[in-house]
Amino acid sequence: MDFKEIKILALDVDGVLTDGTLIINANGSESKFFNVLDGHGLRMWQRAGLKATLVSGRASEPTKRRAEQLEIEYVFQDCHNKLPVVEQLLEQLDLSPANMAFIGDDLTDMPVIRYAGFGVAVANAVDEVKQCADYVTTRPGGSGAVREVIEYILRNSGRWQELMKRYLP
Repeated sequence: MDFKEIKILALDVDGVLTDGTLIINANGSESKFFNVLDGHGLRMWQRAGLKATLVSGRASEPTKRRAEQLEIEYVFQDCHNKLPVVEQLLEQLDLSPANMAFIGDDLTDMPVIRYAGFGVAVANAVDEVKQCADYVTTRPGGSGAVREVIEYILRNSGRWQELMKRYLP
């Protein structure tokens, strides 16, 4: 795998950027927990000149707001068949499957994990997803798994050292 070829990171949301827990408040609104390590990792990804997209089977206001906070340009919600959406986005961006990493956790993510140049399952993914992934994280979704993958790709593509200059004296 040539990690220098990866230009876009596509993520499922529930179970990947979150631990999969949904909190339905008494007024019907929804809450989710997002990990700040993942958020900072996505900012680093963007500073490296790379793109990110969220592809979620569920539509939710917390997902929309988190995407806005992280300035993620491409957000697809209520997406029950993710592969056609991803294929169309890659075509729009003039990218190939080899240019994409995808992180998922459940059966609906399997077609995209298989399609992506680098398909990833989080540690708490279902077994079938882990079996078809190129990489399985050590951290579970919602607990820094996205950051783990971002660091893995950035390190293996030679982009990490340049990004680290910002944090070193």
